[in-house]
Amino acid sequence: MHVVQTTDLTKIYHNRYIALNALDLRVEKGTVFGLVGPNGAGKSTTFRILLGLQKPTAGQVQVLGEPMTAERADIRRRIGYLPTNPSFPKYMTPIGFLEFVGSVIGLSQDRAKVQLARLLQAVDLTNAAAQKIEGFSTGMMTRLGIAAALMNDPELLILDEPTSGLDPAGRKQTIELIRELTGRDRTIIIATHILSDVERVCSDVGIISQGRMIYSGPMADMRRLARQGTISVEIEGNTTAFEQQIHTLDEIGSVRYERVGAEFRLTFLGTHALTEYLMRVLQLIDRTGVELLHINTGADEIEEAFLRRLEEDRTRGFLRAAAWAATQEVGGVKEEIDAGIPGHPSI
Repeated sequence: MHVVQTTDLTKIYHNRYIALNALDLRVEKGTVFGLVGPNGAGKSTTFRILLGLQKPTAGQVQVLGEPMTAERADIRRRIGYLPTNPSFPKYMTPIGFLEFVGSVIGLSQDRAKVQLARLLQAVDLTNAAAQKIEGFSTGMMTRLGIAAALMNDPELLILDEPTSGLDPAGRKQTIELIRELTGRDRTIIIATHILSDVERVCSDVGIISQGRMIYSGPMADMRRLARQGTISVEIEGNTTAFEQQIHTLDEIGSVRYERVGAEFRLTFLGTHALTEYLMRVLQLIDRTGVELLHINTGADEIEEAFLRRLEEDRTRGFLRAAAWAATQEVGGVKEEIDAGIPGHPSI
């Protein structure tokens, strides 16, 4: 079942700025979907439309199997939402604020008390439950925001840059909390530009660039796309001997490498499994007598695949523009010939 499904979703502001460009988004039930893209790519606009807070210029959007519009408060009650850098009434305490949230979404007072107590423990804010929010750190505000988004026990949880502004410890705690929230009955969508967070928590990923979805699929497929048979080794000793024998690791023309100091980045273009190439590299290290300092088969792989996708999409955009320009030029020449304008040879 698709919890979220958009078709040709388009948003144009003031007839000037295209925020979403025929966006097709599919999110399956029970997944943790990472919506990844640079700032300004259209992630927050997508969320506002999914929540019915903005009307699309064109296209269709369905959430939880129903068309989403501004009037569908019944659907919004089944969704939890954490905006980027959430802010709350500073004079309130977490208990008071979550009680207020419970009343807004229609929970009974008793039910709200049970829910907020459970959630404050889950987000590790029990000891701060009676403190005023004005003294909270960014990490504490984020965790309180997640608790507020979960007060209605939502089927769909949307988190917009949940680790933005957090220090490494806060990011780690937030990611672990998101992991604990996953399950078959809850679907989570996370927008972020921090690729390591996506890799750590998401089961599926979509890359959005200039309002267009340029890649969407399982995280495992993204990792396979990223690796492409690449192994990095850092060695010391007789590195010249190692370098001279790199060509023996596979058939002629099937292995390439880059060297930066003592680090060799080997890319295998053959058909063998990565584990086979890894074994061959280790054997070559042993054979040439160099000392292995570090070996890696996946460092920064998601980041590299992300950047590669952006570059491929940019290149395709240039090609589309060039093809369009050529079509216009040919069409213009034909119009002039048909009109009998002198100065153009007959075809």
